[in-house]
Amino acid sequence: MEDRLWNYIDGGCSPAERSAIESLIASNREWQEKYRELLNVHQLLNDSELEAPSMRFTKNVMEEISRYQIAPATKSYLNKNIIRGIGAFFLTMIAGLLTFVFSQIKWSSGSHTGTSPIKLPTADDLGLDKLNKIDYSKTFNSAWVIGFMLILIVMSWMLLDMYIQQKKRQTS
Repeated sequence: MEDRLWNYIDGGCSPAERSAIESLIASNREWQEKYRELLNVHQLLNDSELEAPSMRFTKNVMEEISRYQIAPATKSYLNKNIIRGIGAFFLTMIAGLLTFVFSQIKWSSGSHTGTSPIKLPTADDLGLDKLNKIDYSKTFNSAWVIGFMLILIVMSWMLLDMYIQQKKRQTS
């Protein structure tokens, strides 16, 4: 009803629709009340003039904003000791993980019986062939260990990236 009445008031309806709305206004009391209400709103909108802002409006607003203290840059309120502490935490966790991994490896030394007093070490003497025989499944089969390692690697890369970005900002 409101949409049809607004179209009638604005003059945006066809002549057939205009005559139908006029007959509804003449015969229906609800349509008459709504028409008077919308006609009053339309007249109020036409009578009132919108004020244009002054030519210096933008400049006045910017001057008013400049009177207030602007928030400092993030570099000044980030505590560097906290960032160093976080970095130390992750380095400690990586060292702990490496210690755990190496403690799970069964290290055994081979016996060597040689007749020569001076002998260059071979791959067997250095234990290089035994590194290929290490069973990593006992250490890395836990989902927690794998998830922990993934988080540590991602956080380490993020820390390295932050460090590199800070060095770039300091040089430029």
